[in-house]
Amino acid sequence: MQRSFAKSLGREWPYYMLILPCVIVVFIFHYIPLYGLVIAFQRYNVALGFSSPWVGLANFRQIFSQTQFTRTIGNTLFIAGGKIIGGIVVPVFFALLLNEIHNVYVKRVFQTLVYLPYFLSWVIMAGVFIDILSLDGLVNKAIAALGFKPVQFLGSPNLFPWVMIVTDIWKGFGFGTVVYLAALTSIDPGFYEAALVDGAGRWMQTLFITLPLLAPTVVLMTVLSLGRVLNAGFDQIYNLYSPIVYEKGDIIDTFVYRLGIRQAQYSVGTAVGLFKSVVSAILIGLSQFLAAKLAGYRVF
Repeated sequence: MQRSFAKSLGREWPYYMLILPCVIVVFIFHYIPLYGLVIAFQRYNVALGFSSPWVGLANFRQIFSQTQFTRTIGNTLFIAGGKIIGGIVVPVFFALLLNEIHNVYVKRVFQTLVYLPYFLSWVIMAGVFIDILSLDGLVNKAIAALGFKPVQFLGSPNLFPWVMIVTDIWKGFGFGTVVYLAALTSIDPGFYEAALVDGAGRWMQTLFITLPLLAPTVVLMTVLSLGRVLNAGFDQIYNLYSPIVYEKGDIIDTFVYRLGIRQAQYSVGTAVGLFKSVVSAILIGLSQFLAAKLAGYRVF
């Protein structure tokens, strides 16, 4: 085995050199900072650094005793769950509609239009949504024209999570559409020809051919998204939320940011981040296991 590895290394060393800078960057910015996790078990003092006194699990007991933290977990699960469900259903539905367009140029135009927002950062998109959804924005002007009262989309605690879910789906469903369109193109046209001979219309073909053959890809994408259950989108929510919606819009990431950076509670903030990382790692492992069992997909 050592001989075969040495032979492979001698033959493929240019490829290893190509990935070497990436490995170095990952090691410097992702592995070396892991030492800082010891702060979660200390009463960290900037002057003392890593020599700060150890407190064991006291920081974890403190965060779990806070109702604000447990509330952020619920908010995170609700927003992330809505994004995952919508991020599966909407791209599948749009991919099915787009697949019915036979004009190649029209199909490419629609595909490009829905794919473009995916490349825009939430810093840009937040400014757009703030202008559109404000009390004097385009949406509220349309609502007022219909005779209804303006709606505080970004200032109502009950509406804010739904706004986050809908806007995130709108921004990202173009990428999912590409994935499902690729899966649709791999379906053998012979199935549709046989169904057409049997008298099946487009709806019956979709119901009994397209959806069953698309199901493995849907299952795979759903299972892989389980690892993102605790990632409700820091960039989006941080750029759109305000103190008035903290009750329903605050998630784990924004809570850690305010606690650890703004309030300088480094130990407690690190403890929250470590808790999230451990749970996320377990969920990612579970998603890989389910992907292998249900969809035959393996990373390793």
